[in-house]
Amino acid sequence: MNGPELVLVLRYRKAVTYGFHVLLGALGEHETATRYEVRFGETVAATAEHIRDAAATGAKVLVLWSFYSPDAAALAEELAHIKKLADGPNVTHLAGGVHATAEPVQTLDAGWDMAAIGEGESTLLSLVDAKGDPAGITGLAYRDATGKLIRTGKARQLPLEEFPGFALKWGRFNALEITRGCVYACRFCQTPFMFSARFRHRSVENVRWHVDRMRDRGLRDVRFITPTAMSYGSQTEDPNLAAVEELLASCKEGIGPDGRVFFGSFPSEIRPEHVSREALRLVKKYCANTNIIVGAQSGSDRVLGTAKRGHGVEEVRRAVRLGVEEGFQINVDMIFGMPGEDQGDVDASLGLARELADLGARIHAHTFMPLPGTPWRDAPAGDVDPETIREVDRLSQRGALYGHWQKQRDHAVRLAAAAEAYPRPGRSRTLLPTVPREP
Repeated sequence: MNGPELVLVLRYRKAVTYGFHVLLGALGEHETATRYEVRFGETVAATAEHIRDAAATGAKVLVLWSFYSPDAAALAEELAHIKKLADGPNVTHLAGGVHATAEPVQTLDAGWDMAAIGEGESTLLSLVDAKGDPAGITGLAYRDATGKLIRTGKARQLPLEEFPGFALKWGRFNALEITRGCVYACRFCQTPFMFSARFRHRSVENVRWHVDRMRDRGLRDVRFITPTAMSYGSQTEDPNLAAVEELLASCKEGIGPDGRVFFGSFPSEIRPEHVSREALRLVKKYCANTNIIVGAQSGSDRVLGTAKRGHGVEEVRRAVRLGVEEGFQINVDMIFGMPGEDQGDVDASLGLARELADLGARIHAHTFMPLPGTPWRDAPAGDVDPETIREVDRLSQRGALYGHWQKQRDHAVRLAAAAEAYPRPGRSRTLLPTVPREP
C-alpha cells in the first residue's frame, strides 16, 4: 500500500481543540483522491517529531495551528522553536483562527507560511484535495516565490449543518456549536467580525443527530457553543423561546435519562435582557446546570452605549435578581479598562460589581484587550488603576470575583504594541472616544 501524499500535523493544544475537531469533522466526511494522514502534536517535541517522521517519507507536511490573539506572540516563539527542531522544503505551517483572519500579514511576518482567513472547513478540504498547494484556493493569505503577498479572500460561508460539529472518525468530541455569527457586533468582540453580524443556527434535527452520536459513544454531557444562548432560532435581537425549548427538549430526550444537558453556562452565556422567568424555567426544566453566565461588561450606561452592547445596566441588575430568585448561581462577565472610561464609569462598574456580589452573584473579571479584527483594535490597552485593582482584589478575597484579568493586562499591552506596528490604513487611535481620568 502506498504511503500518504499529505500529512496533516496538528499543533494540538487544549485551548483550541474545539476548532480542530470541527475541521476534522469536515475532513472525516470528505471524499478525496489524496492519500492523507492526521497526527496530533500535543507538545512542541511531539509536533517536531511528527514533522520529521512525515517529511522523511517524502510526503508533503501541512502543520495546522490555531490560536487566539492573546496567544499569538507566545505561539510565534513556539513556531520558531519547532522550525529549528524540524523543517524542510515540503513543510508548510498554516495558521488559522480569529487572529490569523484579522491580522494575516502580521501572522505571515511572525513566521507562518500561510494564514487561513475566515471559516476554515472548506479551505482545509480544498488544500487536502490539492495536496497542500494553495494556488486557486480561497480563504488564504501567503507570499509567493517572489515575496509578493497573495490574498485569496475569505472562504465561502456555508450552513452549519454542511459539516459535523466534531470529529467522529477520530473520536474527538467537544461542546457543539449551535450558532455561528452574532447580530450584536459589540465593538470589543471578534466573533461578529470573523463570522459576520448575523446568526446561522444548526437545526434541531441536526443537533439531535449529534446528540444521538454522542450517546452511541457513551458520552452523557451535552454542552453548546453559541455567542448568545437565548438567541437560538432567532434572526433578530428578540429571543425565540419556542425554538430554545424545542432544542432543549430534543437534546434531553436524545441523551437519555442518565445524560445531562447544559445551557447558558460555560462555554456560552445569556445576554442580560434575555433573562426572564420563562427563559430560566426552561433551563431548569431541561438542563442540569445550576449556574448561568450573564454578559454585563460594564456598570456604566455610557460605556455600554459606546461599546454598542445593546442593553443597559438596569437589565443586568434585573437579570441577576431574577436568576437568584429562580435558584441559579449567577456569574457576571465584566470588563475593566474599556476605551474612553472616566473615573465615574470606573466607579459605576465597581459599584455594580459590589451590588451584584451582595445579591449572591460572582463577577468574572476581564481586562479590556484591543483585539484584532474589532472596531476597537486600535484602542489603548486596558488601563486598570491601582485603586480599582485593590477593590477587585477585595472582591476576589471574599470569593465574589474570579478570572485571569491580571494576565489579560499583559496581553493587552502586547496587542496594542502589535497594532502600532501594523497600522490600518485610514484608521487613527485618536478616533476612539477618550475621556481623561481624574488624577
